[in-house]
Amino acid sequence: MDAICTVDLDTIVPCYFISKLKKAKRIYDAHELFTEMKEVMTRPPIQKFWLGIERKFVPKFPVAYTVSQTVADEFKKRYGIRFNIIRNVPYLTEAPLAVNVPQQKIIIYQGAVNKARGFESLIPAMQTIEAHLYIYGDGNFMPQLKLLIREYGVEQKVFLMGMKTPEALKAVTANAYAGINLVENIGLNQYYSLANKFFDYMQAGIPQITMCFPEYKNINDQYEVAVLIDDLTAKTIADAYTKLCDGNFYSRLRKNCLAAGKIYNWQNEEKKLIDIYNKL
Repeated sequence: MDAICTVDLDTIVPCYFISKLKKAKRIYDAHELFTEMKEVMTRPPIQKFWLGIERKFVPKFPVAYTVSQTVADEFKKRYGIRFNIIRNVPYLTEAPLAVNVPQQKIIIYQGAVNKARGFESLIPAMQTIEAHLYIYGDGNFMPQLKLLIREYGVEQKVFLMGMKTPEALKAVTANAYAGINLVENIGLNQYYSLANKFFDYMQAGIPQITMCFPEYKNINDQYEVAVLIDDLTAKTIADAYTKLCDGNFYSRLRKNCLAAGKIYNWQNEEKKLIDIYNKL
């Protein structure tokens, strides 16, 4: 082998020793700010262990890239290593799958149904939102999510659609009215997040409700593709949806989504990734 790439901290130790054994170059691909993930930082002994791994091994990977500028800046501050930015964005299709404003008001959530994704606020918000919520995905919060749906009596408005292939998910996303991307502000990994679904909604041409965190705000300041919210309460989410229902505002965001998708797509991003490996 010529090189070995570790993805996050949970593969960094074996990758380091294999690189020494094979005399291969080392690359670090940080999908997350691993030591600031909720599952890690809420368990101090576990976080201490992974911080030790991070301090010892990340500086041994001179070539590195990550998903956002804020995460790259954090690594630079900690270890003095420059991280390239490779955003996790989808391919741009030849033409948007849907160009007309959907008549049926469907809000779509796609991705992992995990803790810290704002479901505890989203489900009660659906009591007052005049739309259906379709949830595509699965995860560790699914049992609690089913209980929430029953507790708030929204069984006729919230539908669990299960897993879909990427192609099928792309089609249903383009026919939704709006996307939802909620993240609890717990740890820097959450605060610096730049979720895949943010770009999936963008390329599908659907405005979304998402958090006023640095990465989302930076892109939204340039292209205005979303309604940003400062807190996770049912009222805040419902108010954001009401704002989206203004016809002129919605149409403007929809056009902006399609324009921004021409910038944030894998055809552009892959060139930077290939360049990193060409320079090894």
